[in-house]
Amino acid sequence: MVLRENTLGSYFAVNVGFGFGVTIGVHVAGKVSGAHMNAAVTFTNCALGYLSWKKFPVYVLGQFLGSFLAAAAIYFLFYTAIMEFTNGNLTVTGPIATANIFATYLPDHMTLWRGFLDEVFLTGMLQLGIFAITDKRNNSALQGTEGVVIGILVLIIGVSLGMNSGYAINPSRDLPPRFFTFIAGWGTQVFRAKHWWWVPVVAPTLGAYLGGIIYSVFIGWTIPREPQIMENPTEYEDHQLPKTMPHHTTTPSLASVPVPTSNKSSIRPVPPSNDSIRIQQF
Repeated sequence: MVLRENTLGSYFAVNVGFGFGVTIGVHVAGKVSGAHMNAAVTFTNCALGYLSWKKFPVYVLGQFLGSFLAAAAIYFLFYTAIMEFTNGNLTVTGPIATANIFATYLPDHMTLWRGFLDEVFLTGMLQLGIFAITDKRNNSALQGTEGVVIGILVLIIGVSLGMNSGYAINPSRDLPPRFFTFIAGWGTQVFRAKHWWWVPVVAPTLGAYLGGIIYSVFIGWTIPREPQIMENPTEYEDHQLPKTMPHHTTTPSLASVPVPTSNKSSIRPVPPSNDSIRIQQF
């Protein structure tokens, strides 16, 4: 879209690519790491106790490395197109700017703090949606469809709300490609343009955390727990004491009854009553 001045591709097509790229990532890494591709989402899961902090640096390192290599792959695949469009002049702003292929930059109508709030809000919506989609206690997505639904969520956020700041909503997808463009020839301007570079790192992290708290407090904690059903309730009933103990007729002890010596051999021990057996079993 950038390289052909909007004559090829469209804003909607870019968002479709982003959304279903996330879907493929979920299917590729879902059983390995839970498909953690977003440092802000990973931070939120650790902060809320859903993921061990020991995994945080490992996951984020993998995310940053993957994003950096992806930026390098895009650069080499489209190298000739980039050079033809820019005549070899790699710029961050202006009519032939190409740095925004790799990372987000504020348009002229946005201020720094408006962009900050925009990223907080969008990432909060992303995190809230991810929790809703994956929460098995709630009306979650069907098993095996989570990747598609999360991809559609990213697509919806981008199409409806992404034009203001480019919807970074992920430190891992913005900062490493920005470093790559710094190395590849765009220079220090990638960090100086409107001093924006730190916002896609801090604002999404804050937004995801707030979105996670909002879901947990107002949705997650209010979902009623299903009553626990015992596997074999009859076993429990068999071990309960009777509500009222049966009344026994008091009989004198055998020792107090005079028995002739000649009849001692006919005496047999009396077996315990059924009630005493029941109590012993309990």
